[in-house]
Amino acid sequence: MAQNQLKTRYNDLKRSFEAKPSDLKKCGSLLAQLKIGLIETGLLTPQGEHNLDDLVVARDILEIGAIWSIRTRDVPSFDRYFSQLQTFYTDYSSVLPPSKNEYPIRGLNLIRLLTQNRIADFHTTLESLPIPADAIADNQYISHPVNLEQWLMEGSYSKVWNARERAPVEEYKFFVDSLMGTIRNEIASCEEAAYESLPLKDALTLLFFNTQSELLTFAQQRGWQVDLSKSTINFSRKGEEQVDIPKEKLISASLAYARELEQIV
Repeated sequence: MAQNQLKTRYNDLKRSFEAKPSDLKKCGSLLAQLKIGLIETGLLTPQGEHNLDDLVVARDILEIGAIWSIRTRDVPSFDRYFSQLQTFYTDYSSVLPPSKNEYPIRGLNLIRLLTQNRIADFHTTLESLPIPADAIADNQYISHPVNLEQWLMEGSYSKVWNARERAPVEEYKFFVDSLMGTIRNEIASCEEAAYESLPLKDALTLLFFNTQSELLTFAQQRGWQVDLSKSTINFSRKGEEQVDIPKEKLISASLAYARELEQIV
């Protein structure tokens, strides 16, 4: 792809991406074409000297791709775009002008690590950021995931939930929703172990759902029994599973094993 074609399609991509709402389907098609063009021009993973304007265009294409990936809920695609952006954010950081999307994307990557419970990678990535530790609190894109990690470690799940509405960019909410899914399953496991049943309104509050229909869908996925007439959820499934344990067979097997040990001695 010639440079003029690359820039023409890049301009088409910007228009489609900045439209209200974004034309995500067209963006996806243009991004696929543009990545081929970046490969052909040596700009996907650049090395050595390149025209400054071309590097800025390549970085912008990849940044749009990263944000487009979140808007289309394609996390593996986001991972690939973020990996490709590292060359621009590190090797060419001294020659390229600052990008307004760099820290929002870096913050998205940090939250992604949290959703995958990769806490060690989260801290390693945080320490490698090109900003002083005492300046993190002043960067809303980085302080947001840092606060989320602290609240998760504390078990302050209500703060994680409330932080969703204070996300610095809309795309952060996708990963916060994913975090809440993990949190809900942890809370649900505790409820199953601690209670035989709960009122629907209490379960709704504990699991941070906004509507009863969301709770009922979640209950069905967990195999819970819902009694709408009594407005309760019953966690009897695990108890029923325990009844099915073949106790007599286990005792017989243990006795046989003990007799074999006596013969050996």
